[in-house]
Amino acid sequence: MTERLNHPEGTLSLQTIAMPADTNWSGDVFGGWIVSQMDLAGAIHVERFSKGRCATIAINQMTFLVPVKVGNVISCYTKILKVGNTSVQVQIEVWNSHDDSREPVRITEGVFTFVAVDVKGNKRQISEEVRQKFTVTLSV
Repeated sequence: MTERLNHPEGTLSLQTIAMPADTNWSGDVFGGWIVSQMDLAGAIHVERFSKGRCATIAINQMTFLVPVKVGNVISCYTKILKVGNTSVQVQIEVWNSHDDSREPVRITEGVFTFVAVDVKGNKRQISEEVRQKFTVTLSV
């Protein structure tokens, strides 16, 4: 994880609204629903980056910091941490996006690993050109 900031870090990859069907008996949004939004955001970013399909293979370092309520607009920010021959590791942060009068609040974060796959679901190489692009971005 990166140093804690009081603002989102990375690319805004997904925004959605928590709805009543996403809650538990106490009125809080299920953690699993939030994780599924993170997974979607990570897949969007990695599929654009790797220029093809991907699949989640690992989730680690998940930490939930505050509850989410119905009507909260959540924003998922993604940042690529590492690129391998067939996999991409992504930091995903979820923030409660309030109106302009209040600071956003970090809800959770985690590190997700995706593997690039072909149309049959088999691992595929991430092109050297794409991997080089990531390396160049890091050195700037």
